[in-house]
Amino acid sequence: MDTYSQIVVASRPTGTPTSKNFRVETGPIPAAADGQVLLRTKYLSLDPYMRGRMNDAKSYATPVSIGGIMEGEVVAEVLKSKHPDYRQGDLVQGRIGWRTHAAVEPTDLKRVETGGNPATTALGVLGMPGFTAYSGMKVIGQPKPGETVVVAAASGPVGSLVGQLAQLSGARAIGIAGGPEKCAYMRDELKFDAVIDHRADDMPEALAKSCPDGIDVYFENVGGPIWQAVLPLLNRYARIPACGLIAHYNGPGAAEQDSLSSTMLAMVRRSLLMRGFINTEFVDDHYDDFMRDLIPLVACGHIRYREDIVDGLNNAPEAFIGMLSGRNFGKLLIRVS
Repeated sequence: MDTYSQIVVASRPTGTPTSKNFRVETGPIPAAADGQVLLRTKYLSLDPYMRGRMNDAKSYATPVSIGGIMEGEVVAEVLKSKHPDYRQGDLVQGRIGWRTHAAVEPTDLKRVETGGNPATTALGVLGMPGFTAYSGMKVIGQPKPGETVVVAAASGPVGSLVGQLAQLSGARAIGIAGGPEKCAYMRDELKFDAVIDHRADDMPEALAKSCPDGIDVYFENVGGPIWQAVLPLLNRYARIPACGLIAHYNGPGAAEQDSLSSTMLAMVRRSLLMRGFINTEFVDDHYDDFMRDLIPLVACGHIRYREDIVDGLNNAPEAFIGMLSGRNFGKLLIRVS
């Protein structure tokens, strides 16, 4: 290859993003300067948080500028190194964005370390999504034997691990996802104790039936009508790690049915603990434990995961748009090379 490709933000989306909000650019492959490494992307991770980066709004991270490269973490191969710590052929991971090649200083790169598991797991069950599930449960959720843990988006990379960690702690795992195929996966492969299809008309009733003793931990990934179904079932002192609200990311819609007053009243009356978090808050104290605990569990199959791999960087925008409406099944990755 003599040229590289990158995908940039062409315009700010209003509501659900469209292909017109992205632009593909090409150019000559950059050369590595002294102290840099030239990378070729092998896999790009697509994650819900990227939708927020497309908005010009104050958040915990700076938005991507118009014309800026879409943010994203990759697994990449070192093609050429002018840095003493790296050599040709090394596999690294880092946030170099939606592009096929990059010449960068390796300050924010790290070697892919998966303990013999596939390199793709560095972007999924052994990467940011996995650590999000692990740290949110360990620090905030703290499930105990016999308790009931409910997680939405439960067939995805975060939710599927939340449910499995709940069971490893001795708790019951109740998963909520959309459609019979995803529900079958949670029931038959992940062995959740109960599975709820959020597309079913009787979703609130089915959830209540599956939680006869109430809910002790609710791992929040979605918001919207699912939160409305969960709220009346939360037990006194229930814990709610809140890491995502995908029902809100595209603006007004079903999520606007949420009632702040009913949530706040429940928090006061039942002494609920809800904490929003970003996984990077817990890296210093818990990342080493995460890798030590999860690598062998993934390797031996006690922790199961699923990947949804799409070929070609040019297909990233449509795959990303589909992910926001739940079309992916498992950790969504773009195989770039």
